[in-house]
Amino acid sequence: MIEKKILNHGRVRRIQGGFSYIPHRFMHDGFFASLGQHELLLYLFLVLVADRHGLSFYTYDAICTLLEFTLDDYITARNSLINKDLLAFDGRIFQVLDLPVAPPQGVRRRADD
Repeated sequence: MIEKKILNHGRVRRIQGGFSYIPHRFMHDGFFASLGQHELLLYLFLVLVADRHGLSFYTYDAICTLLEFTLDDYITARNSLINKDLLAFDGRIFQVLDLPVAPPQGVRRRADD
């Protein structure tokens, strides 16, 4: 096992103001591998801008501008994240959801995303 040690004591991360996180199981349980590039980028963006309940209210035009998505890219990624049970959306507000028990079966990241 690798022994961990702080490499730069003057630059240790501190939580100031808002805080966002992605659980380790996102990577280790296969959620990361189940998402395409646009899905990953949108998911990460929504995690970063969400409040402590996972809520955010960015408009599609702001998201498309910031992420350099076409409207089709945005809609496809958003709907896919909803279908994969990672995101809820009521037409105005997003909620990044607690991870489901497991990622969708048989779903793998597409090379062209």
